[in-house]
Amino acid sequence: MDFKEASKLGSCLSKDYAEGLFRLLVTYESISSSEAASRLNLHIKTVQDFMEDLFSLQILDREEVYEGKRPYFRYKLKVKKIFFEIDLESFPGDEPVTDARLNLKIRERKNAGVRFTTSRSNDYISNVVIWAGEGRNRTERKINLSMPQGKFLFHLPFPTADFITVKDIMNKAGIDDTNTPEIVDIVFVMIEFGVIEIL
Repeated sequence: MDFKEASKLGSCLSKDYAEGLFRLLVTYESISSSEAASRLNLHIKTVQDFMEDLFSLQILDREEVYEGKRPYFRYKLKVKKIFFEIDLESFPGDEPVTDARLNLKIRERKNAGVRFTTSRSNDYISNVVIWAGEGRNRTERKINLSMPQGKFLFHLPFPTADFITVKDIMNKAGIDDTNTPEIVDIVFVMIEFGVIEIL
């Protein structure tokens, strides 16, 4: 199950009426949205959306039937048990950390409109405040950093200094390789906000 499907299923299961609807689906051979809605005193659209979500997740089957000339769907359980498993290592949009990313040469961008706040011990950055827009439309975005990210940005070359690779900055800051994914993450966030520039 991918993350979007798991999110949809989690949303269905979190509804306060979910248990009642599942009880009806277990009890009835098949049931329409209007029948289920009237039994539980719910709006028919609420039940239709719930049933359609479960159908899209292949938890329910549906059959189109006719009452006079008007068609509607009857739903029945396709499975007797629901297993909920998410592989977080294949998280959507997550890209592996490659040598190409670690070999990027970077430094702080000049006039980036950013404030780095150092820790009390003055050996790492605790947060970054980024300003966007101008005048009354100016907005502030504060990003709190993990300790490894704070150490990394503390050793980020100034705008007037030479570009250095991500890997070399990590080594200079004494950051362990196990923290590489979160370092690469903050580097690309800072690139997106125009705080870091690439050679």
